[in-house]
Amino acid sequence: MRIAVWHNLPSGGGKRALYDQVAGLLGLGHDVESWCPPSVDQEFLPLGNLIKERVVTLQRVHRSRPRRVLWELAHDTEAFVEAMDRHCEQCATEIGRGRFDVLLGNSCMDLRVTAIGRYVDLASVLYLQEPYRWLYEALPDPPFAADQRPTGWWYSASEVRKVARRAAVIRRKEVRVREEVKNASAFGSIACNSLYSREAILRAYGLDSEVCYLGVDEARLSPGEHPDERLSFFLSVGSMTPEKNAAFIVRALGNRKDKSWPLVWVANIVNKGYASYVGKLAAEVGVTFDLRVGLSDEEVVGFYRTAGLLLYAPRLEPFGLAPLEASACGLATVAVAEAGTRESIAEGVNGFLVPASEVRFAEKIDEVLGQPEQVRRMARRGREWVEEQWTARSAAERLESVLERAVSKGRAQRRDEPWKAV
Repeated sequence: MRIAVWHNLPSGGGKRALYDQVAGLLGLGHDVESWCPPSVDQEFLPLGNLIKERVVTLQRVHRSRPRRVLWELAHDTEAFVEAMDRHCEQCATEIGRGRFDVLLGNSCMDLRVTAIGRYVDLASVLYLQEPYRWLYEALPDPPFAADQRPTGWWYSASEVRKVARRAAVIRRKEVRVREEVKNASAFGSIACNSLYSREAILRAYGLDSEVCYLGVDEARLSPGEHPDERLSFFLSVGSMTPEKNAAFIVRALGNRKDKSWPLVWVANIVNKGYASYVGKLAAEVGVTFDLRVGLSDEEVVGFYRTAGLLLYAPRLEPFGLAPLEASACGLATVAVAEAGTRESIAEGVNGFLVPASEVRFAEKIDEVLGQPEQVRRMARRGREWVEEQWTARSAAERLESVLERAVSKGRAQRRDEPWKAV
């Protein structure tokens, strides 16, 4: 097949997944080319290393701004949507000249789902890691909950300004929801990374999708020369942001009597305020916290190969790639039993799933460390499990099947059921 790819991804697991998917499709003999806006992180796993990638201009619309609040209401998100639509239309025109069989659309860091599926005239598949979760989940607060207003607020200029600013914020959120659902509906089919993500897409968009599990590059991720020789430190991998829940892990480690093992956190993105909070919390509970940012692939693999345990507790993680990467390197995981992590960890095979309790999490860590032979057996079994089910090639074959079905079905765009318009 000739496959056109569109994406707008930052560094992180989503970009890693796409890079491995493209490499896998090339390995299966397919012809792949890519389109993206300039906002894509070209330092982290650039697709241009694998295929021809075209960077197409993304130019915002500029409007007059007579009043700040009205300008925000009318301009901010709507202007970006217009700019992204024009970008997608240009990409679709170029794709149309290339005689491609299918479009593989990916996530957008700004809108999550863009209009590219509405403009192409060929079979299309959206591979969606997750909806823009902050529009649909209380992380940290329900996004559309009404604010508290004092009696007679309309007589206070400052309160009126607060209400107007909030209206602007809500309007931007509403526009994002509208665009996500409309754009996702335009694709012939949607694929996602887990059963949990499938349910999240159904809750957010009212659209069906099919699970197409990811995989890991087992050649790059290996146990190393001395798989049983591990150092006394805990590892966690993910952005240093509230949703990755580093504070939970630090508090859990603070419940242990033995605090000699430091926690090494490998991050690609850092929320400075949250990182500062976690660092202070670690000092308060007596845990050594070592934050490493922007490491190379080789350095990250080195930590996977030498850590004593991977600790993993993100909130509502759509899939959980880090436990599989750890398994490929012979590293067992202790994780919170939540969302997609329940699918990338098999209890007693490559890790342990624990309720979201800091006390229970700490107890499980102590239990695991007290059985070193079991941990070594799990490390070997976890590697075997990856080789059996989670290799990059098996993931590429799963995606290949999804794309082939889309091509066979043709350009069958989704349509709203008649009753939805009533």
